[in-house]
Amino acid sequence: MNPFESGARKLIPAVLIYVKRGDSVLMIHRVGKDGSARAGDFHSGKWNGLGGKFEAGESPWAAARRELMEESGLSISERDFRCLGVLQFPDFKPAKSEDWLCYVFVAALNPSEPAPLLHETSEGSLHWVPSGELLDLNIWSGDRHFIPLVLREEPFLGTIWYENGEAVRHELRPISRR
Repeated sequence: MNPFESGARKLIPAVLIYVKRGDSVLMIHRVGKDGSARAGDFHSGKWNGLGGKFEAGESPWAAARRELMEESGLSISERDFRCLGVLQFPDFKPAKSEDWLCYVFVAALNPSEPAPLLHETSEGSLHWVPSGELLDLNIWSGDRHFIPLVLREEPFLGTIWYENGEAVRHELRPISRR
């Protein structure tokens, strides 16, 4: 029997959102309010795009909109999100037998309008990061493979395999825009 059907493995649907404003991207630094590590946070210390797990019955667009609102306070219409691709992370959380399937979105804010005020959240601190500095941050090692595609807004499908918190293999394939 299939390990997902038998319950031996769980598939966690999630969204990852990169909000662009001019040449900057909204990122969350997963640290406590005092800059310390977040106890029990699988992403503690990492810089990520915003996002999280689906709620029951949500579409990818609804999950992206809700997660962005929850993590940043930004309200963007679902039509303003562009799905760039889907990433699979087999055995991403091995202790929980979890594989993650992540829809990757980009949304753009008008750079001529004032930048939204950023606030601390229970998830971490929000920052506008120049796109040229993203790969210099403490991001997941696998993110280094797909973030350039996100910045170019190039559609893709991919799989990234992790062992002990480090990407050990990846397959990323562009999707034709035809």
